[in-house]
Amino acid sequence: MDLRSLVGLPGVLLLFGLVAVFAQTAAPRIVCETKNGTSCAECLTIVTCLWCQKTKMCITYPVNTILPPHTLCPLKDARWGRCWVNFQSLIIAMAVVGGVIIIAFLVCLFCCCKCEHIGSTRFDAKMERRTNKMKGKQEERKAEMKMRHEEIRTKYGLSGSNPYSKFS
Repeated sequence: MDLRSLVGLPGVLLLFGLVAVFAQTAAPRIVCETKNGTSCAECLTIVTCLWCQKTKMCITYPVNTILPPHTLCPLKDARWGRCWVNFQSLIIAMAVVGGVIIIAFLVCLFCCCKCEHIGSTRFDAKMERRTNKMKGKQEERKAEMKMRHEEIRTKYGLSGSNPYSKFS
């Protein structure tokens, strides 16, 4: 690939992005209030609309607030996205799901830390047993070597006082 093709591809993508943005802003916006007197399903075909079940009105969703104010429409009567879900049950469901996710994360975190600690304790115990076993074998070999040396000394008559024994 040469430099022109590398510069050309992002330029083309940027151009398409700008065209899409200008096409959306230049297109005439369908105002939600024109859907008043229709059904909930008809109102919610537009993503920016909010259906108030109590007043049977289609309202533009107030994007500057997270939840629609009570004066506009009570939470139990507000519908957005789907006609069968009101904001009140949506908030409760999201809080429950969020709580379950947080608790599951904390349980997993606790289990991982606890299991890691148990695993390292087991590993330490295993290494200590192995070390003790190796020390025992080393002591046995040392004792066998001393006995062999004693046997050789007695065989050749070197077991008596030896002038070099003080060096050993």
